[in-house]
Amino acid sequence: MRILLISGEYPPMRGGVGDYTREMARALAAQGHGVSVLVPVSLADAHRDESVEPWRVLPHVRDWRWGCWRQVLSAIRDAEPDVVNIQYQAAAYDMRVPAVNFLPWRVRHTLRAPPVVTTFHDLKPPYLFPKAGPLRAWVVQQLARRSGAVVGTNAEDMAAAERWFRARSDAAPFVHRIPIGSNIPVAPPPNFDRGAWRARLGYGETDFVWAYFGFLNESKGGETLLRALAGAPDTHRLLMIGGRIGTSDPTNRAYAARVEALMGGLDIVDRVQWTGYVPADQVSAALLCADAVVLPYRDGISFRRGSLHAALAHGRPIVSTTPAVTIPELDEGGNCLLVPPEDPLALRRAAETLASDPALRRRVAKGQGHWRSSSRGSILPGEPSTRSLRRWRRQGRCDDEGPSASRNQAKDGCRRFRRCTAE
Repeated sequence: MRILLISGEYPPMRGGVGDYTREMARALAAQGHGVSVLVPVSLADAHRDESVEPWRVLPHVRDWRWGCWRQVLSAIRDAEPDVVNIQYQAAAYDMRVPAVNFLPWRVRHTLRAPPVVTTFHDLKPPYLFPKAGPLRAWVVQQLARRSGAVVGTNAEDMAAAERWFRARSDAAPFVHRIPIGSNIPVAPPPNFDRGAWRARLGYGETDFVWAYFGFLNESKGGETLLRALAGAPDTHRLLMIGGRIGTSDPTNRAYAARVEALMGGLDIVDRVQWTGYVPADQVSAALLCADAVVLPYRDGISFRRGSLHAALAHGRPIVSTTPAVTIPELDEGGNCLLVPPEDPLALRRAAETLASDPALRRRVAKGQGHWRSSSRGSILPGEPSTRSLRRWRRQGRCDDEGPSASRNQAKDGCRRFRRCTAE
């Protein structure tokens, strides 16, 4: 098959969606598919050499406003894909207008239109403009309804998408749950030695190292993490792995500054070490050096988090927060320790329990085996999804009016948005 991936974020931009898209392209190309990736024109210099990877990177999109439709349609004519896959996270598209959200409708009204699949990395609404109110969530729903198929990465997003479709009489697209997998392979530098690497980082044999992996933002509980560490014994140390903020959401800069100020106020600066943005092999080594990965998400543990998948891939005991919805793969005390969100005392006690009980650490890490196998290889849609798409296309669901909304409804949606922005 020929596949066109569309992403507002792509390496060397720093962010999980971009990393995922690259891994998706790699995995699909390895299966023999012809893969092209449509990305912002600002990445042109980084991707001039087309011989580096066995897929094409097309840095053609000037911005993600309404004009991007022309560039997307041009890429479709060039690549002639059998399937278009949008990698969607609002922050990745610097969204002020929802041009990407209506892209499936626009593509459907071209000659020999390929089906459009949308992978939702989360369902967070875009800012758009002041006082956009319910329009923010509405444009996300439009993207789901107008796509030929929808991929959700976690149980809570799947439940929300299914509620959207139940609330309307129009036909729902195919909906698949496919966890994102880890963007960080278990591949430390050659001749990696855990003891020597820990010593190089300044950790002794009696130190219990917490690892936090990922960018800082409000939803990830950085302040809770620091307050928990401050109450733990001095032998508990924190290794912050990766860059502090990503490319696509620079508003997190203020939050990162707040976290750093809190670190000074709690007098734990000498117990916290930052790796900064480092290559994947060094991220892998840092994760393997940790005694536990502590991820105090404010909205609960979720399969949409790449940092969680990285911890799982590396077999690290995980301390996180109670999920917002039931996740069957979770086994409290069997493959992870869970505490209430925004509860530094409970988080500290869980970490101290792991530190004092090596047998528990081994049991939790071993218990992740089934959990890891459930998400291994899920970086790309599985064969059932590919078969479903082919069957859907053969059955003619890519017709002129589309499966979920009429042409007039889509035009009315665009007019509605433009009226709101003009007021």
